[in-house]
Amino acid sequence: MKLIRTRSEPAASADHAAGPRHQWKLLVVDDEPDMRELTRLNLKGFRFADRDLDILEASSAYEARELLAAHKDIGVALIDVVMETDDAGLRLVEYIRKDLKNLMVRLIIRTGQPGLAPERFVIDHYDIDDYKDKTELTATRLYTAVRAALKSFRDLRTIDLNRQGLERVLAAAPDIYRITNRSLHQFFQGVLTQIIGLCNLSDSSFISTVGGIIATFDERDVTVQASSGNLTIQDRFEKIRAQCSEAVLTGQMPDGLRKDAYVVPLLVQRKPVGFIYIEPTQDLSDADRGLISMVAQQCSSALENLRLHIDLTQSYDHMVDMLAKVAEFKDHTTGSHIRRIDHYTRLLAIELGVSPEESNLYGKASRLHDVGKVGIPDAILGKPGKLDMTEFDVVRTHTHIGGNILERDRFLAVACDVALHHHERWDGKGYPEGRPSREFHLVTRIVSVVDVFDALVSRRPYKEPWPSERAAREIQIGAGTQFDPTVVVAFLKLFKQGKFDHIVSAAQQATDLPEPFDGP
Repeated sequence: MKLIRTRSEPAASADHAAGPRHQWKLLVVDDEPDMRELTRLNLKGFRFADRDLDILEASSAYEARELLAAHKDIGVALIDVVMETDDAGLRLVEYIRKDLKNLMVRLIIRTGQPGLAPERFVIDHYDIDDYKDKTELTATRLYTAVRAALKSFRDLRTIDLNRQGLERVLAAAPDIYRITNRSLHQFFQGVLTQIIGLCNLSDSSFISTVGGIIATFDERDVTVQASSGNLTIQDRFEKIRAQCSEAVLTGQMPDGLRKDAYVVPLLVQRKPVGFIYIEPTQDLSDADRGLISMVAQQCSSALENLRLHIDLTQSYDHMVDMLAKVAEFKDHTTGSHIRRIDHYTRLLAIELGVSPEESNLYGKASRLHDVGKVGIPDAILGKPGKLDMTEFDVVRTHTHIGGNILERDRFLAVACDVALHHHERWDGKGYPEGRPSREFHLVTRIVSVVDVFDALVSRRPYKEPWPSERAAREIQIGAGTQFDPTVVVAFLKLFKQGKFDHIVSAAQQATDLPEPFDGP
């Protein structure tokens, strides 16, 4: 499917008929009303790069500051030197460059008293772009100076937008092989920012249009991954999205879009999976269109990476679920316990500052903490009562068995750490290796806490469930000896906030019996 370009005539689009989509902004700072009026007359009908000129007037440096605060996209400023003070204009230049840190706006000093601000001194000591004596600034020279300044502003803005886009793309690059929806969005936003710079679109100053969109398809749903411009005109935005989606899916050119707008399909294995829609301010060259097509290919590759990532993640989830099911079939009482440990672990990981995405991985790893019990004899697992020392020694071997099952797959490295070491203690008196638990993964130390807590609040053949407050006190007592004290502090905080109440309730109401417990 090739690049689609709309060929609608201006009259065919109500949006286009409304006139230019945005204007260049020129700030005129002068305390002489006649000079401001003369400037406006001399620049009447001014047009550059298919855009008109919006002239903003200030009679003092103070008024200019207010206009600069209200209009972040001023391209050029004509500044008189002598206004409220003999150097008011020069102080305004310093304010723009140093205080506002605005390096984009082009500054032209225009003075009627060159003796108070000599040209060479001003050029050497102030960050300006041009110096003009009012007596020499005829209508033609004013036109030339403003046009040159606007061209410089446009080119600098294009470079800056491409820099911003490149920064976003590079920021997303480290995740290219484990890309997520979040990093994909960042990648697409960076790509769109670069296209904006390439096409001289406006990233923030559109009044009644959408500058650009990158969208993807999920079956028949359309998700906007990146956008620019003012999206308050919601009906137009929805119209564009619907028209572009239909165009890419059917291969038919859409009607009613702006003249010279482009729709670029995103293809994965020759199937449309999304589109890039842009509205350039002027027709693009063949080189520009070729570059945009290349960008579309990169977006498609990113989407393909995401699809592979999702497939890999789903395969990992299925593998974890299958292994957890094995343990559950071996001991049918294990299933609900595994699900509760997963839930506890995710909540506690987030409280400890782990990202939601990472906490989900922690929860999955926790589900395999007792997978080694598949190697424990049924007579011991199902014994209706406390275990004797010999039986308890057999149960202890489930950590080594679990480690041996999981150690051969690098994707299960964290789960292997949990299965092998979740019975180690903070003081180094646990098993199987008797090493301080601070040496192991955070999720292992989390599971050590929640595994004991869940066992305490669960029903056993020889005891009723402990009240949750009593079980929490037992966890608190073990801080610094059996458990990581930092994990215990976070656990108790969530417990007091009631974040575990629904999990505890499920454990206490369960009719099945959890696996043998080797704690209190």
